[in-house]
Amino acid sequence: MTKPFLRRSLVCLALMAGLAAPALAADKVHVGKSIGSLWAFLPVDVGVEQGIFAKYGIDLEIVDMGNGAKLQQGLASNSLDFGLSAGSDMAFAAKGSPIITVAAFAEEPRSVVVIVPYDSPVTDVHGLKGKLIGIPGVGSVPEWLLWRMATAEGWGKDGIKIVAQGSVEANLAALRTKQIDAMSGPIEAGFNLEDKKAGRIVVKLADYAPHFHAHIIFAQKALVANNPDLVTRFLKGFFSSVAFIKANKAKTSEIAVNVLRESREIADKTYDYEVSMLINDGSFDPQAVDIIRDSWVDLGVLDKKPDESLILTKQFVPVKF
Repeated sequence: MTKPFLRRSLVCLALMAGLAAPALAADKVHVGKSIGSLWAFLPVDVGVEQGIFAKYGIDLEIVDMGNGAKLQQGLASNSLDFGLSAGSDMAFAAKGSPIITVAAFAEEPRSVVVIVPYDSPVTDVHGLKGKLIGIPGVGSVPEWLLWRMATAEGWGKDGIKIVAQGSVEANLAALRTKQIDAMSGPIEAGFNLEDKKAGRIVVKLADYAPHFHAHIIFAQKALVANNPDLVTRFLKGFFSSVAFIKANKAKTSEIAVNVLRESREIADKTYDYEVSMLINDGSFDPQAVDIIRDSWVDLGVLDKKPDESLILTKQFVPVKF
């Protein structure tokens, strides 16, 4: 047998062995969005669409939970591995929920605004005093920000009335039928209503929380303890997707149109307003975390300021990919 023939035979055998070897299955991972209609939560959709999570061995399933409380239920019942939510929702961890914050991915809450009907007499923040304002759920970031707004304006927590409708969609329905005076929700919903002359944005609540973590990533404590490699790979996929978003406006808006069911014009407008608040590597802003922890006491959410270790871990940040 000649040496060239032997080499060719060995190569063929190697190729055949490679074809016969079963491919390693990707880890099935479930991630929940507290509010599915938020533009800021697009990194998971973009990461799936572009094959970024697959690159890190993750088969990702995305679930819209409707609000922060339902997201916590999903995490506690083991039906979710990770959760995308608001920074203020870290209070759930301080109250004993079996979750921990593993990364922050947005700074000031640009995505949250106050919307009134198009024909409402309210034109600015001052007109909201005493008004009934709908929020997605109790304990949500809109509720926290509205309390911040009322306190900053000198009205106190009782200066506005808040009602939890259960979802952004329920708030939109209540706004259309004038069951509520205003609603707090995603800015893209406000853009859509303004485009249809059905509503107006009167307050951008980011003005009341310049140092904040609008959005964070929860993981089950058990997952962090037992499978830190999976947490690491998920975060690499997530922040690689953030990097893709920042470098690819056109493709991101194309995905936003399909996922959020909005026009290309609204998708582009939302991109321009929100993209700069996305954090590149998951790192926490100490001032933002401290403000959130203090606020829980000020607003009566907790009796005392919790230790930082109860609500977050810095084990996985900054994320490098």
